[in-house]
Amino acid sequence: MSNSDNKLTKEQIFNWVAYFLITTSILLAIFLLANNTMIINFFNDSENKSFDYRQSLLVKHRHLKPSKDIVIIAIDDGSYEYVLDKYGEWPISRSVYSKIIDRVEADNPKAVIFDLMFIKSFKSDIKADSHLASTMAKYNNVYTAINFDNQSSDVRTPTVLPNRMSVKVENQSKTIDIEKDFGYSNCRVIIPQILNSKTKIGMININRSEDGIIRQVPVLAYYNGLYYPHLTLSAGIDLMGENTGKFIIDKKSNLITGNKKIPLTTSGEVVLNWYGPSLRTYKNIPFHKLIKSIDGDKSIEKYDFKDKIVYIGTTASSLFDTKSVPIDKIYPGVEIHATYMNNLIDNSFIKKSSATTNMIIILALVLIVSFIVFKSTSAIFATTSTVLLAAAYYLASYYVMSMFNIWIEVVVPLFVTLLTFAISYLAKYLLKSRDFEQQYRLATTDGLTELYNHRYFQDSLKKQLDLAKRYEQEFSLIIVDIDFFKKFNDTYGHQVGDAVLKTVAQILKRNTRATDYVCRYGGEEMSIILPQTSNKEALINAQRICDAVANTPLKVNSNTEVNITISLGVSTFPQDGDTPQKLIECADKALYYAKEHGRNQVGKTVG
Repeated sequence: MSNSDNKLTKEQIFNWVAYFLITTSILLAIFLLANNTMIINFFNDSENKSFDYRQSLLVKHRHLKPSKDIVIIAIDDGSYEYVLDKYGEWPISRSVYSKIIDRVEADNPKAVIFDLMFIKSFKSDIKADSHLASTMAKYNNVYTAINFDNQSSDVRTPTVLPNRMSVKVENQSKTIDIEKDFGYSNCRVIIPQILNSKTKIGMININRSEDGIIRQVPVLAYYNGLYYPHLTLSAGIDLMGENTGKFIIDKKSNLITGNKKIPLTTSGEVVLNWYGPSLRTYKNIPFHKLIKSIDGDKSIEKYDFKDKIVYIGTTASSLFDTKSVPIDKIYPGVEIHATYMNNLIDNSFIKKSSATTNMIIILALVLIVSFIVFKSTSAIFATTSTVLLAAAYYLASYYVMSMFNIWIEVVVPLFVTLLTFAISYLAKYLLKSRDFEQQYRLATTDGLTELYNHRYFQDSLKKQLDLAKRYEQEFSLIIVDIDFFKKFNDTYGHQVGDAVLKTVAQILKRNTRATDYVCRYGGEEMSIILPQTSNKEALINAQRICDAVANTPLKVNSNTEVNITISLGVSTFPQDGDTPQKLIECADKALYYAKEHGRNQVGKTVG
């Protein structure tokens, strides 16, 4: 392998070290940003919006088909107006719900689920309350709701709930803490006739994200030292025959009951996978039409509830049970529960990618982008490639969600992609600047003495002459020749000759100004360009340099020292010439004078 190949390998090693440092810097920046609450909230909010957008696209392309077995008896705006006209008030007598239950149960549905809470006795109608409770208890597939909260005990005394409502939970996860995230100190108690009957009861707590949108729904609540399942979860696992009375949250954050495995978030919730916009996803049967049908109105179509999962709830905007979800700003709460049930049936809950997976993705993107930037010779190609990579990643996240129901993060990875692109380009620019400086130094500097080379001397002399003419200033030139240089080479060898050249070069640099140009003219000759320097000043400088060299012995070996002397010639613009050639010629004549008259001196200018 040649020397040039070795140098190339060193450059490659340097570049790969740079890649590593860039990657480490970016990851360190990410970790630092991760400790800033405001930035975390910004990224979380942005990620949630990206999830909403992907879900909207999936719904638009109908990647999931809603179950035809889910039906909603909806108390819509028309039904609300109807019951006000018919019964004169809202809420209506609970005996009406008893009729609804008997009518639906006559068709043998799979389940009847009330997204309604029967709190306290309406107008102290104990008879209607008891009738509703006995009707519910008559069937083993009727479910109703209860809600937990943290209301002060001064307002409401916490109630001890029946044991049949709770379930056993074994939590093996190190990240999920139901007691912390969904622990409550109070509950809104439903009427005791239902509470103390055999009716199945589940909680319907739903937590909104910070932006007010519901994406996740809890599976369990913790109250008075016991765990209570969500209404829909309880009904769903009953229907699937997976209710063992015990839930296990495994180490991978899955909720397991029977053979059913449900992926949970770190907060112990399920992320819903949406099927379609509100009021158009599931069959909605208006509440008032069913009442008319029960009352014998022959003009109403006959509804068949056989083998259906029937939800009963409000969809009227005036009844204030509407929420915002990823695919719609106004979405009835009962349809959220229906979506929850549909996800259970399809086993289609969204699973969030783990932190480890996200870090692997980020690291891969960092390496790919930095490689593209450093290896590409075209800025347009690098930019286009990075944009296409980002677009491909976002598209991949869409298809991963579509095919595998996995939510992989896009905001932080794409932000890191752009950050990597910017930092890599900055690093590449700095590396190029370094390479340019190195190449420029190699092109303008003598490798042995580290003085400017002959070409640089000629260019600098011409530029200095142009400046002096323009601003009518003096400048001087000193040409230096090492006395008896050939003798050093012949007597002590070329290594000592090289040492003599280096020593003289160092003395010249130490005894000149930062604005002076010290160059190797050729062989044992060197030159100094002194801007804005008169002939008198140049002669003084030349003599000082001559004395400094003569007073600096060079140690050849442990027993031998040699003395070095130089001869110098000086010329000055404009009196000694107005071209580079004339100035060099004048300085050379003075140098030859010094050599002819004993050396180790500054020669006189010969007219």
